Amino acid sequence: MQIVFLYFRDHMNSIKFLGTAGARFVVSQQLRKSGGIWLTLDDTNVLIDPGPGTLIRCLSSKPKLDPRDLDGIILTHRHLDHSNDINIMIEAMTNGGWNKKGTIFSPKDALDDDPIILKYVRKYVENIEVLIEKREYKIKNIYFTTPVKHHHHGVETYGLNIYGKKSSISFISDTAYFEGIEKFYTEAILIMNVTRMQENKKIEHLTISDAEKIIQANKPKIAILTHFGMTIVKSKPWDLAEKLSEKLGVKVVAASDGMQINLDEY
Repeated sequence: MQIVFLYFRDHMNSIKFLGTAGARFVVSQQLRKSGGIWLTLDDTNVLIDPGPGTLIRCLSSKPKLDPRDLDGIILTHRHLDHSNDINIMIEAMTNGGWNKKGTIFSPKDALDDDPIILKYVRKYVENIEVLIEKREYKIKNIYFTTPVKHHHHGVETYGLNIYGKKSSISFISDTAYFEGIEKFYTEAILIMNVTRMQENKKIEHLTISDAEKIIQANKPKIAILTHFGMTIVKSKPWDLAEKLSEKLGVKVVAASDGMQINLDEY
């Protein structure tokens, strides 16, 4: 008897947050899930930062997300909360390596010594492209840029500006705040990894006050906070987002696990 797995494809332009955990304790205790972000835009499916549990989050999503629909995977940096599931997602995207497809975008240090992306799965994909500062990359019907290298996170790290026919998204990956960061991420939809309530020089992540500064400078149509560490989780991120919305006059949303944003509304 043949078993057929049915997956429902949603053609809406959307961002789905498979997980919103940031930093080691929230991830290791799974207080929030850590599956990264699934972007569907202009008939292009891209997975960003497949952390621990991404495959399970895709298959348990409602409707289910079929990894075989992916056109590529973007890894912003090599830390495990962003990269742990990249090898199994490459296998899932390529049907166990039987269907060579897709492009992997990754910093060089995730491919070189002590590689995060295993060498045996690299032959399963059509292309591997190394991320470099101020470059433009195409993936099926959309493209993205890496406007600046984040020198304040310990490993090679890049944020993204993503462009479709009618949508533009800025994604600020992990970094400590640095002067002028806001000028690199000015698109209508702004996603930020905001991990801490207060600054700690030893922990290179954005804080709530950093997020406020960036939102106030750029006034996006919507700002979405994600990648929460323990201090943010304990402070109720939905309350923090509501207070920022009221103070700044900008729609600010705290992402939740499984939350989907309709990009066509923005």
